[in-house]
Amino acid sequence: MRILIIGGTGIISTGITRLLIERGDAVVLYNRGLRPSLVEGNYTTITGDRKDFATFEGQMQEAGVFDCVIDMVCYLPKEAESAVRAFKGRTGQYIFCSTVDVYTKPATAYPITEAAERLPSEKFPYAYNKARCEELLFAAHERGDLVVTSIRPGHTYGEGGNNLLHALGHGNYHVDRLRKEQPIIVHGNGTSFWPTCHRDDVAVAFVGAVGNEKAKGRGYHVAGEEWMTWEGYHQGLAKAIGAKTPEFVYIPTDALVRMAPQEAMLTAVNFNYNNLFDNTAAREDLGFRVTIPWVAGARRTIMWLEENGMLEKSEDFLFYDRIIEAWRQAIEKLG
Repeated sequence: MRILIIGGTGIISTGITRLLIERGDAVVLYNRGLRPSLVEGNYTTITGDRKDFATFEGQMQEAGVFDCVIDMVCYLPKEAESAVRAFKGRTGQYIFCSTVDVYTKPATAYPITEAAERLPSEKFPYAYNKARCEELLFAAHERGDLVVTSIRPGHTYGEGGNNLLHALGHGNYHVDRLRKEQPIIVHGNGTSFWPTCHRDDVAVAFVGAVGNEKAKGRGYHVAGEEWMTWEGYHQGLAKAIGAKTPEFVYIPTDALVRMAPQEAMLTAVNFNYNNLFDNTAAREDLGFRVTIPWVAGARRTIMWLEENGMLEKSEDFLFYDRIIEAWRQAIEKLG
């Protein structure tokens, strides 16, 4: 099959590209050429910016017909509208990389299934815009303009990027804190659930959807199946690097947001809620399986970060300790 991946060098798309090449597909990547691919093998690359809609759509016309298009970097409704124009009548299937964050938070029942309501808050723009993209794309499917499948990954990590999370958002300096036996902030009492999944497992679901009649016109979430609390998540990280069980500092989410509004934004709109998903549909239709345990996958990811000089130092993020000290002083005053 001739398959176009819009993106192709990110965490998940690296895994997808590798699997498609291994099975013998003719793979074409479309991206800005700013990030080198970690995949070896035969594939071609078209360089461009999909946000330049007229140029992008012209490039896609010139590229010819594809059996399948996998769009990994569509984040805004205008980009979804451009994709419909670019690929109408020119691909057998369009697979949209969505997110589990399109589901309403908090959910009315757990684990969340694909039948759950998808009305994320506008305070979480990433999720809100992904949900709007899905609406536009499935409307195009209903009109017969595109054959659409939506894959909704949960938090995905793996070699090739800086994708380990904590209560203050992105960055990996908390790994250094674990090694140095420094306290770790968790929101609330540390017991909200946060499963995560290695990109090699998530990639299997995307590849399993390609040309799959069952997947056409449907959405699937693919999320981790180790239902860890945030305490358990950090305990797994500590185990992955041979560190001791960390000392946790519990800070209510509202207080954490007041002390670090930008850094704690993701905690307020996402991490604060339970993220538990029933993967039955993806397992049955797409062959999705979780095969890489969190501790093993985290160890691989941290080793990659270390080998590539990407592990951050805790002393470069002094605000973290200032937050801990401010919270402890506030608690003392209450006493």
